[in-house]
Amino acid sequence: MPRDPVIAIVGATGAVGVEFLELIERRGLRCSELRLLASARSAGTTMRCGARECMVHEATPEAFEGVDVALFSAGKGVSKALAPAAVRAGAWVVDNSSAFRMDEGIPLVVPEVNAHELDALAAPCIIANPNCSTIIALVAVTPLHRAVRIERMVVSTYQAASGAGAAAMRELEGQAREFADGREYTTEVFGRQYLFNVFSHNSAVGADGYNEEERKLLRETRKIWADPCVRVTATCVRVPVLRAHCEAINLTFAGDMPESRVRELLAAAPGVQVVDDRAANRFPEPIDAAGKDDVLVGRIRQDWSQPDRRGIDLFVAGDQIRKGAALNAIQITERLVAQGKVGPAMAR
Repeated sequence: MPRDPVIAIVGATGAVGVEFLELIERRGLRCSELRLLASARSAGTTMRCGARECMVHEATPEAFEGVDVALFSAGKGVSKALAPAAVRAGAWVVDNSSAFRMDEGIPLVVPEVNAHELDALAAPCIIANPNCSTIIALVAVTPLHRAVRIERMVVSTYQAASGAGAAAMRELEGQAREFADGREYTTEVFGRQYLFNVFSHNSAVGADGYNEEERKLLRETRKIWADPCVRVTATCVRVPVLRAHCEAINLTFAGDMPESRVRELLAAAPGVQVVDDRAANRFPEPIDAAGKDDVLVGRIRQDWSQPDRRGIDLFVAGDQIRKGAALNAIQITERLVAQGKVGPAMAR
């Protein structure tokens, strides 16, 4: 009888690491050992996963001995330094950073979209999680793309503090307390007031005026869809929300795509919940998406500026920590387990 896999979490003390632990317990992902890895300053602390209490160890190349699956969410530098060592030790690596996403030969996977990329994998390797904004958008629009090819996608994001990590979430909460107390705002993470403010995404801006987050939406969509010709443009901003990103998405299809067909396709799509009550003016909101697995989709309407019913407008909300990061990686792991690549099937 094969043993349950050994699972390592790199970046276990961060926001996504904590989410990994919750999902492992909630979804019944069995493991014979749960190895928590983080920086040297976190080593020696303990964390819980259900009834199990685990000590945090320093993430080093030697820490992956005997590991079957390593879930990485500790930043690009850590992934570059340690993910290849984990593979050499025999572990499947699911990496949440941008370190390997666009590397040739590295699968970039959203299970609801291109899980088939995992099926041909025969030996432990690095599998990349896409950027959170890409995951949330593509879960919502890929069912439509499969029906009638999307030629162009225009995305405006409203991104929560969670995308910048636990420190950004703490700073936003702290600014709310500082406002209530009439104190000066602490601005260590973004260098500006976050509360009651909206500003351009804090990633680096290139000579063409696009920031790195906007580039990811273009490049990653083309790779995931295996469609180098799809046109994508984006404007990414931060909004003062703790967790769950929102996105306004405008689509141009190669042919006729009536609103009724969009609703039919989305109602049947995995990982999607339609929230579209015009009478009550109830549509996707980040407060409703937080803590949920599904991407919420609403404001579904024909784009009257495009002819022949080729345009559709949507508004989506998805939990950045959950589906935009941890859940996507856990779903990849579950598929590898179900295929017998890393141990017996999970308990359900």
